[in-house]
Amino acid sequence: MTKVQLQYDLARRIDDSDAPSLANIHSHYGIVRVNIAPSANRIEVDYDASRLTERDVENVLVRYGVPIQRLA
Repeated sequence: MTKVQLQYDLARRIDDSDAPSLANIHSHYGIVRVNIAPSANRIEVDYDASRLTERDVENVLVRYGVPIQRLA
């Protein structure tokens, strides 16, 4: 396993209504850890780079409704 960490700024703060979506991200194959900054305006995602690419991680976050500001 090649563990990599990505950080994203959020388009809006995370609130309680986002909790179910965030919990489901952990069930996606290759996602190791998701951490929300205490300010709730940034998210860190650890993933297995031998299973997923950066674009795959972005797509998972978007699919689960996490309001990330996507990488260029």
